[in-house]
Amino acid sequence: MTEFKALFDTYSWEEVKQSIYAKTAADVERALSAGKRSLEDFKALISPAAEPYLERMAQMSHAISQKRFGKVIQLYVPLYLSNECNNICTYCGFSFDNKVRRKTLSEKEILREVAAIKEMGYDHVLLVTGEANHTVHVDYFKKALDLVMPHFSNVSMEVQPLDQDEYEALIPRGLHAVLVYQETYHREDYKIHHPKGKKSNFNYRLGTPDRLGRAGIHKMGLGVLIGLEDWRTDSFFTALHLSYLEKQYWKSKYSISFPRLRPFSGGLEPKVNMSDRELVQLICAYRIFNEEVELSLSTRESEVFRNNVLKLGITSMSAGSKTNPGGYAVEPQALEQFEIDDERSPAQIAQMIKAQGYEPVWKDWDVALS
Repeated sequence: MTEFKALFDTYSWEEVKQSIYAKTAADVERALSAGKRSLEDFKALISPAAEPYLERMAQMSHAISQKRFGKVIQLYVPLYLSNECNNICTYCGFSFDNKVRRKTLSEKEILREVAAIKEMGYDHVLLVTGEANHTVHVDYFKKALDLVMPHFSNVSMEVQPLDQDEYEALIPRGLHAVLVYQETYHREDYKIHHPKGKKSNFNYRLGTPDRLGRAGIHKMGLGVLIGLEDWRTDSFFTALHLSYLEKQYWKSKYSISFPRLRPFSGGLEPKVNMSDRELVQLICAYRIFNEEVELSLSTRESEVFRNNVLKLGITSMSAGSKTNPGGYAVEPQALEQFEIDDERSPAQIAQMIKAQGYEPVWKDWDVALS
């Protein structure tokens, strides 16, 4: 059975990092003029040598995105079902060692949240939980999907990694997409940030997209938590993972997210700070490297930043997000997983999108356009 780990183990973090930082202006020029771009080209596009080319990269990214996706931005909203978690993660407000009141939504509470989300106009929802196998397990997810599916055209999940047969049990219930972020591909630093709980198993998390692919998921989302390690090196490994998955599980679609480490209750300071300009560079590099992958930007980012990068390659945005269980109707004041930055309502975000000449779509466009 082929798994990404076999390919991943052939790479050295330090060698990859040195290779990225050694790229020259000539490498960037070559990457920008290439027909089909390689992983070496991607290294050049995310390297410091590419910084003077940002305007050109932005123009290319905009043109590629319009050609492939048109003037459409998909809107989605997270529905947090639980903040219970058995893991200790240094960067997360839900971490087991963070002394906060825990809550898992009941069936009635889930339906109250669904009603509030539908009121905002959404037809695409992302179900999110902490990782607590004794309460938020596969049977809980089955019940949640059964409750939520009648109200939405499209349901995605961001929960703990599961086994292949567990994904196979959820997909027939309407599960459309699964987001699973490696957080960092730096094996040693991963251990530092995940000292306790099932999430401390680096290899099991690394193999999750393979299990999803074999289970036949329609779409999977990848990404790292920007700030835990060198963002350029982590982004290369994300691109490597994406390229492997696209070849191995070509029937599935893929998305990339760009979460920057945000403040939370008990917070961790980023090891590496990424500037807004560098995030623009990364977004454009992904779009130039891969014309098919969807690129998502959450309310972690500021109002001004999200307005400005809309046209540069982003294909989906969250709006009006609450990152605590019950945040829309049941318990609006409860602890959030992290602080959001863009606090505009979904209607305001939709208006901003229209003002830029784009069309907001309230459900996943695979469904909307089929």
